Amino acid sequence: MTGRNERRIGHICALFTVFVWGITFISSKVLLEYLTSVEILFYRFLIGYISLWIFYPHKIKFDSCKYDIFAAVSGLSGLCLYQFFENSALIFTQASNVSILVSTVPFFTAIASRIVFGKKLTKCYFIGFFIAIAGVVMINYNANVILHLSPKGDILALSAAVIWGVYTVFTTLLNGSDKNIIGITRRIFFYGIIFVIILSFFTDFSFASVVYLKEPVVLLNLLFLGAVASAICFVTWNYSLKILGSVQASTYIYLIPVVTVIFSLIILNEKVGILGIPGALIVILGLVISEFRIQRENTK
Repeated sequence: MTGRNERRIGHICALFTVFVWGITFISSKVLLEYLTSVEILFYRFLIGYISLWIFYPHKIKFDSCKYDIFAAVSGLSGLCLYQFFENSALIFTQASNVSILVSTVPFFTAIASRIVFGKKLTKCYFIGFFIAIAGVVMINYNANVILHLSPKGDILALSAAVIWGVYTVFTTLLNGSDKNIIGITRRIFFYGIIFVIILSFFTDFSFASVVYLKEPVVLLNLLFLGAVASAICFVTWNYSLKILGSVQASTYIYLIPVVTVIFSLIILNEKVGILGIPGALIVILGLVISEFRIQRENTK
């Protein structure tokens, strides 16, 4: 059992994390003007990995090799594939749209938790699911009619949500090692960077892109994504998973679209159409309904 103070800190960590991650869509959108998706991932996680060594300059050794497998799967899913799909989605659609579609993560987290941990899926889950899907349809209709966007971005964003559900489950299993949370996160980053390097052989990655680092807008955004959104936020998120549990922590992802839409309007001047705002609200409403009873039954 975790103490009340620990749970309070867990909630604060989750809130801080989703606030920062809501802004990352904007930062990534800016960087895509200079770098490819894989180039952003490589520099971002390299900065994050170095930062984690600075924060915790101690080696960790798992008691069982299964935890290294969990770390490898977490690095492949949560760092490499999720971020690649998310950044690729930003090429085809608005940052606010991607963040809303990715906010379906709790659905897939609940499904994965059902399979792995045996957590129940209630009627509220299915009711909320269909309500949220209706909201997603409204957002896509709004995008296709007003912005004439390609559905590729929507498919990539939803794929990222599925993959993040996998990451959440394996990170929850990894937390069972009882090792330092920064050290665990750093191990995940290590494997994530390896998979990003492998991915680079199949994409248009080029080390010549390093010349863009002299541009202040590129360097500052990469430092934000690497040191803050990656190194710090992956630690705070993994901590909230450990303290609150995968289902309850994931409910905070509902707030990401709100943060992104606000900053998209301020920084990117992205338009929000007539169906965009009600569609976003319906998605969030559906997510809240779907998770309500699951949260009460499984995270007490």
